[in-house]
Amino acid sequence: MKTIQTTPKYIEWISAEDMHTDSLHWLSQLNFIKDEHFFFEDLISTFSSQLKKLDVFSSDKEIIDVITRSYRRTEQLISMVKKHEKELEIMLDGVDQIEDEKQYKETHRNLSKEMEDFLKEYRGLKVQLFNIIKDIKKEEKLQSSLDKKL
Repeated sequence: MKTIQTTPKYIEWISAEDMHTDSLHWLSQLNFIKDEHFFFEDLISTFSSQLKKLDVFSSDKEIIDVITRSYRRTEQLISMVKKHEKELEIMLDGVDQIEDEKQYKETHRNLSKEMEDFLKEYRGLKVQLFNIIKDIKKEEKLQSSLDKKL
């Protein structure tokens, strides 16, 4: 049985106000994620020696590289969304610019898909990082229990 992937056509009817709201929501999410990246880098430096023992990543540098790539992508998306937001005037100026408006809606649809993909990937990164920290904390607790018994 084949499943056909279709792109939703709701964008054709979405209002300028809704696209503005989407853009503001994306910017809010991205700015929060940007702050989380700094938190993750602090976590990595805090648990540096324990990370080496777990051997999940080949090095702290590898983890930092993954976080840095995610941070750069976040910055790139912020820039794209801000540019998109500035171009919203095309939809509001009262001038019929059918091709420009169509292009703006297409850009909005593409940004929506990029945000969806990025957020899915980012959630995976967060889960992975939190699982690593959880494993470290479990190991510390176990080690602490063993030390107390001795």
